[in-house]
Amino acid sequence: MSSKGAPQSVTVLLDRWRAGDTHAVDALVPLIYSELKRIAEQYLRMERAGHTLQPTALVNEAYLRLTDQERGAAVNRAHFIGISANLMRQVLVDHARARNAAKRDGGQRVALSESDHPAQSVDVDLVAVDAALERLAEFDARLARLVEMRFFGGLSIEETAAALDVSPATVKREWATAKAWLNRELGEWL
Repeated sequence: MSSKGAPQSVTVLLDRWRAGDTHAVDALVPLIYSELKRIAEQYLRMERAGHTLQPTALVNEAYLRLTDQERGAAVNRAHFIGISANLMRQVLVDHARARNAAKRDGGQRVALSESDHPAQSVDVDLVAVDAALERLAEFDARLARLVEMRFFGGLSIEETAAALDVSPATVKREWATAKAWLNRELGEWL
């Protein structure tokens, strides 16, 4: 990964944010900005040509959504990255829904690639994936978070395990379960 910042500083800032210090996130984001921008760039590589959002704008919109929260929920760096990736996904889904409402074209297609995260290269309807993840979260919230972290956040097995506070073997097993469930819901997409 790119710059990591001082791990202790990130942990301290996350602790302060969880304790209610809303300014801690202002100090936190610059420490991991390059990681957030890498995730945003990956998301936007998957988008259609001519997409109007840029990586910086996607990170900024996720930041605004983060700062709207009174308290942080992240317990460590990987978890914070996962939450940020989820917020970026929500921004893109909202953007796709708005575009679909304007065009009524039946869905925004997103090209996913193997290069930076575990999915195979395939076109995926981002709105359909989001709806499937919402259904999965009703069934098993941790599986949905795991998909967000692995697939959308680009976190490794080990990073996901740390964020979820489970073993890497559990992440591997649950990742297989989540992929099977989503393949059933969406067709072969992973």
